[in-house]
Amino acid sequence: MKVSVNWLRELVDTKLGVDELARVLTMGGLEVEEITPVAAMFDRIVVAHVKSVAPHPNADKLRVTEVDAGTGSTLQIVCGAPNVAAGQRVPCALIGAKLPLEGGKVLEIKAAKLRGVDSNGMLCSARELGLSQDHAGLLVLPEDAPVGQDIRKYLDLDDTYLTLKLTPNRGDALSMLGIARDVAALTGSALRAPKADPVASTIGDARVVRITEGKACGAYSGRVIKGLDAQAATPGWMVRRLERAGLRSIRPLVDITNYVMLERGQPMHAFDDAKLKGAIGVRFMKAGERVKLLNDQDVEFRPKLLAITDESGPIALGGVMGGHATMVGDATTDVFFEAAFFDPEAVQGKAKELQLTSDAAYRYERGVDFAGARAALERATQLTLEICGGQAGPVTEALGTLPGRSAVRVRPDRVRTLLGYAVADDEIAAFLERLSCIVKREPGAFVVTPPTWRFDLAIEADFVEEVARVHGYDHVPSAPPRSSVPMLARHDGERDRFALRHAAAALGYQEVVNYSFVPEAWERDFAGNEKPVRLANPIASNMNVMRTSLVAGLVTTLVSNLNRGEDRARLFEIGRCFERDEASLAAQPERLAGLAFGLRDPEQWAEKSPRVDFFDAKGDLEALAGPLALSFEASTHPACHPGRCAAVKAAGKTIGFVGELHPRLQQAFELPYPPVVFEVLTAPLLAGAAPRFSGLSRMPAVRRDLAVTVPENLAVGAILGAVRGRLPPFVREVEVFDQYRGKGVEPGRKSLAFRILMQDTDRTLTDSEVEVVVASIRDQLVQQFQAQLRT
Repeated sequence: MKVSVNWLRELVDTKLGVDELARVLTMGGLEVEEITPVAAMFDRIVVAHVKSVAPHPNADKLRVTEVDAGTGSTLQIVCGAPNVAAGQRVPCALIGAKLPLEGGKVLEIKAAKLRGVDSNGMLCSARELGLSQDHAGLLVLPEDAPVGQDIRKYLDLDDTYLTLKLTPNRGDALSMLGIARDVAALTGSALRAPKADPVASTIGDARVVRITEGKACGAYSGRVIKGLDAQAATPGWMVRRLERAGLRSIRPLVDITNYVMLERGQPMHAFDDAKLKGAIGVRFMKAGERVKLLNDQDVEFRPKLLAITDESGPIALGGVMGGHATMVGDATTDVFFEAAFFDPEAVQGKAKELQLTSDAAYRYERGVDFAGARAALERATQLTLEICGGQAGPVTEALGTLPGRSAVRVRPDRVRTLLGYAVADDEIAAFLERLSCIVKREPGAFVVTPPTWRFDLAIEADFVEEVARVHGYDHVPSAPPRSSVPMLARHDGERDRFALRHAAAALGYQEVVNYSFVPEAWERDFAGNEKPVRLANPIASNMNVMRTSLVAGLVTTLVSNLNRGEDRARLFEIGRCFERDEASLAAQPERLAGLAFGLRDPEQWAEKSPRVDFFDAKGDLEALAGPLALSFEASTHPACHPGRCAAVKAAGKTIGFVGELHPRLQQAFELPYPPVVFEVLTAPLLAGAAPRFSGLSRMPAVRRDLAVTVPENLAVGAILGAVRGRLPPFVREVEVFDQYRGKGVEPGRKSLAFRILMQDTDRTLTDSEVEVVVASIRDQLVQQFQAQLRT
């Protein structure tokens, strides 16, 4: 919304400067995004009359003009504009004038000779005045422009417009009158609303108006005006106000409806009365009907699409846009003006559904003053008779169901409680009355009825907010809050998410944050989920379900990095996933997911690093688990390679998976080779374990190595889990340090070498104790896992 400060000052009696006015509006909830002067600073440019034009004797593209600039003498000025002509009124820069140029430079006009001819000034285009980028010719002014008058005064260039960023609930502020009301309320200044006195009819021509859908259309007013001057032009003052509000001048009747909309916030439409047939109706479109709009778009029947009709069928879409067949043109001499109230619910979403935008729909969706249609129609009639002439017929009206204005009890004590500071009862009433609310006093409360243009005032809290806004947020005391911060109980060994993030970063992973909304195809491909949690109102058509896995987001992030030349990536994310439990309610487990891609170590000269594999991700996951013991079992997952995936378990429960990305997904995302991914629940990782003190042993450690062959399909994790469960306390470590297949090992078997580390804190272990442990492990391997000793 662009607001002309000069226009605003006509509607409200305020002496505030532009900067202070912008501050008041912003603090009042109407944020001013930008302050822009209409024109750059310049002087000594006046309205001039071109008396004669002659060819330049030495240049084909130049003209020698005789100009009356109101100085008392005729000026000779050389001009190169192709449209200069005798009799024109144009801007003239006198000797000594300074014109703004790009880059902050200034052009000073001096007496000069151009190709041997004296020139005593410069005739100006709109670009040279900084009004537009049009420099095709001179800025031609109306014939009645007063010669010698300062161009800044004539074109009202000492003006500034404010660009406001309005919230959707403030549809009443989408007009100059609405802004003026707020300024008057915020500053206590007098409001000077534009008059809309009833215009007496001088002819009997009228059209019957009928409303079929009373809930969708609460009121419809129309008026016929005949005998218009088809050659009339929109006055300059109206053109300038439209342009400074971001609208272009089209023709007088259209400009008048746009002007009334900007002034009063009431969208209007002008029909060519000669193109209408019979009575005007308001109803929903019927099957088989269609209408061509002003933007040449053909709209066919859709349910609940409100149409303005005559005997021929739909001629416009109510609250959205007028029709092409009945629009006014340069030859229009009879017009039918429409001013109506359409319920916001009947208009909301219709423009978006039709993939179009209109100022009318933008305002009706937010709510317009349902009591203002008649006044807007009278204002448009008044302007039309002034600009185009003609004779007005009587106003015809039809009423549907108008919104009610329910009174709300506002308790002064509640106002003070919510605001946190004292406000007198009389002040509260005065602030609400400034907003045109009807305030009645009752014991301990006010009964407040909001005005017809404020759809956002419905409950007590709304009026409390208005009191704070009008009183001024500067009055809110800046007292520091006081509260007690108790120490929260925390179990020994429990970790927080920051520790988990720091642990992942220490392993070389970088954190990413992806949307929880994902395409439905991702859920099928990465999680095998055919019934994801769907969004009722997705932010985009390809983000219509909630994720149950973080892996897809990591893969897309990897693709983005590869497209930018990164060939090595370690990524992780901690976030919620959204699943359905047995009661069909969304569950939200938090998970940690990671992805590793590229070389194991950064490229360097000493040795060539291999690519990351399953065991790198498994080791990183074990490092992230800290004291939590993890076990791994061969498994399958929709996102992983069928033979290179394992389930991750803790305390016997599956908490996630780790594996190489499925070849199908690698091909779909056009990856040169598959990354390794893992995903686990965060709750077990955060639980941790209470720390236990263990003294440092002064006794020597004893190491024994044991080499056996076992069946090829036997998992090493199963062997270690069984062996570790039957060891005496002084056995510190049992690990596999070598694996071998080949010469000397039977086909179908593999060789494993175990390292057994033993150490007691109090004494040196004897050979017999060591041998007993080694023999126990050897016997267990032979009996339980069909192991054979290697010789």
